[in-house]
Parts: sequence; C-alpha cells; structure tokens
Amino acid sequence: MATRDSLIQVTDLKKHYNKGAIKALDGVTVDINRGDVMVVIGPSGSGKSTFLRSLNLLEEPTGGSIIFDGVDITKKKMRNAAGKLVKVDIDKHRQKMGMVFQHFNLFPHMTILDNMTLAPIQVKHQDRAAAEAKALTLLDRVGLKDRAGAYPIQLSGGQKQRVAIVRALAMEPEVMLFDEPTSALDPEMVGEVLDVMKGLAREGMTMVVVTHEMGFAREVGNRVLFMADGKLLEEGAPEDIFGRPQHPRLQDFLSKVL
Repeated sequence: MATRDSLIQVTDLKKHYNKGAIKALDGVTVDINRGDVMVVIGPSGSGKSTFLRSLNLLEEPTGGSIIFDGVDITKKKMRNAAGKLVKVDIDKHRQKMGMVFQHFNLFPHMTILDNMTLAPIQVKHQDRAAAEAKALTLLDRVGLKDRAGAYPIQLSGGQKQRVAIVRALAMEPEVMLFDEPTSALDPEMVGEVLDVMKGLAREGMTMVVVTHEMGFAREVGNRVLFMADGKLLEEGAPEDIFGRPQHPRLQDFLSKVL
C-alpha cells in the first residue's frame, strides 16, 4: 500500500516472452519506501534480475505500472499540472536511479577518474573541476583515491566493483539498484564490496539488491522479497523470512542455501 514514504510503487508488473509462453514476471506488486534496503532472493530464473531491470526500464514491461516519484514511467505520456499530455522523460528518471551490474561495465580505455566523471559532465553538465573533486571524494571513501589515474585492467574485481558503486553515486541518485553485484567476484573480494553497500545502508540510501548473499540479506536488509517462477511468493522482515518462512517454495529454497 502506497504511503508518503513510497518512492517506487510497482503494481501487477508483467514481462512475457514468446507471446506469453514465458512469464519472466507474472504480476509482481510491491512498494519500495525511502530508506528501504530491499533484498530480492530466489532460485536462478525466478525473475529477480528482470524485476530489478524493469525498475528503470532496461527491461520494458509487458504490463503493469511503475510509479517513481509520482510518475508512471511505463507510460509514454502523462498529464502535467495543467492537464496537458506531455512525454515521459525516462532518461531524466534513470538519472535518479543508480545501477550496479554484475560485470562492472567500466570503460576499459578510460581512467578510473574519467569513468567517474563522464556522466556528471555529459549528462548533468557539471563543471569538470567540480565533477573531479566529487569523484575523488567518493574514491577516497572506498579507499581507491590513489587509483584515480589507473585503468580498469589494473584493478582487481573487487576494486572495479567498488568503483562501479561510487560511479553510480556520483550522479546523486535517489535509489541504488544492485544486480548480483558480488556474483562475478572471487570469494575473498566479496567482503570489500559488501562493506561499501553496508555503509550506504547505514546512511539511509534506498537500495534494491538482487543477491545470493544470504548473510547480507539477513544483516543489512530491512525487507526481503522471495521470488520464484516470476512471482513474488513471500515478503517480510529478514527475521521472518529466514526464521519463520511460510511458503513451501521458500522453505525448500532456504533448506538448500543456508
């Protein structure tokens, strides 16, 4: 149920392929509130990443609505305050959503500092000096200020993912979306990335995280969604999801991953 704290309201979200034969998302409804750390868990192929990528329309839904900051971003047009139909500017809304992918997506031919400042300068038209100062502050925060002049190939996987996170933060988003941010990392590098994410959670950043890291879901999430077969089967606080699971599919899933 939407409240004044709601940032994103997802209603009956569907994503079908092959003329409806494959239902990647099959009627998902959930509200994401400001300050939520919402962790999405479930088996492979359950629709978790499709759900996350639909939030900023990297996947275009087949049906349903996504209301972000009061605007249904799934619609091509909306009525403004004067009642006039105007085009929905999805790029404007995407700027408010930071996205961190599994495989970093850093530009290999650019230094870390240039990777960090590209979008703030080109999209938000920030002054280069200001953008670089902000980038260096963010890199310092994750212990990588001394790597500003390096290229991605010179960084470890964990370092690249930390850069990817602060690159998204450089755009000052309202919400951060994480699509399995640690699944491509060697096990010893997972902790350094999760530590950055825990810091964001403590600062009140709204986050939606698709992950297989159950420890992170229990420790940091305030809400956990369990998805299977494109459906949201159960949601609740971590202590309820992990301590008192109700749905048989969730019980079976947890018996295999915990």
